[in-house]
This record gives sequence, C-alpha cells and structure tokens, in this order.
Amino acid sequence: MGDKPADDLSTVQLVERLQQQTTTLVRTEIRDALDEVKTKGTRLGIGIGISGAGALLLFFGLATFVAAAVIGLANAVDAWLAAVIVGAALLVVGGIAAAIGAQRAKAAVPPAPEHTVASVQRDVDTVKEHLR
Repeated sequence: MGDKPADDLSTVQLVERLQQQTTTLVRTEIRDALDEVKTKGTRLGIGIGISGAGALLLFFGLATFVAAAVIGLANAVDAWLAAVIVGAALLVVGGIAAAIGAQRAKAAVPPAPEHTVASVQRDVDTVKEHLR
C-alpha cells in the first residue's frame, strides 16, 4: 500500500494511510517533545548544581566579610552593638534581594519544548493548507 500513488488507492486505503501517517506524526512529535524536555532538564540540573556550589562558596566568603565587618565595627562601638548593626544591614539587603528574586522567578517562562511546538504548528498549518 505504501508503494502505490494516492490516485490509485481506494477511499478505505487512503483513510488507512492517513491514519498510519497521523499516528506516526503524533508519535514522532511526542518523542521529539520528550527528548527536548529531557535535554533542557539535564542542562537545567547541571546548571543548578554548579550554581549551588558557587553559591555555597559565595556564602562562605560573605560570612567571612560579615565577621570582618563586625570585628572592624567593634573597634568603634561595643561588640554586641556592632553585631546588631551588621545583622540589621544584612536583613535589609537580603530582604530586597529576595523580593527582586521572587519577582523575576514569577516572570520566568516554563521550560516548554519550543522546537516541538513550532514543528507541530507547521504540521497543522500544512494540513490546513492542503485541506483548502
């Protein structure tokens, strides 16, 4: 049935061929979408892991600077007051950073399979064009 031109096929054979081709197309598109999402997920996981390690090192560096700030300020005021001043400044800066981060996270797009969506849209457009 695959060797015959469409003009030589009966209506039943044409419908069977359409069903087979549609099934193949849908399966291919689903497989492509899953592959794309898996690839993006892997890249995201690796990026998060590396970023996490970097963030941990940044945390240790920041903690060292915080300790240095408290010790330095303790030369001018009592040690407890120096710790309170530095702690309050960190809370303010941390709150602002958290608010900005939350705002950006809300604006982020989900990791959709963009290439597969475009491919499916082209398929739909092609089918619509040939139905006219």
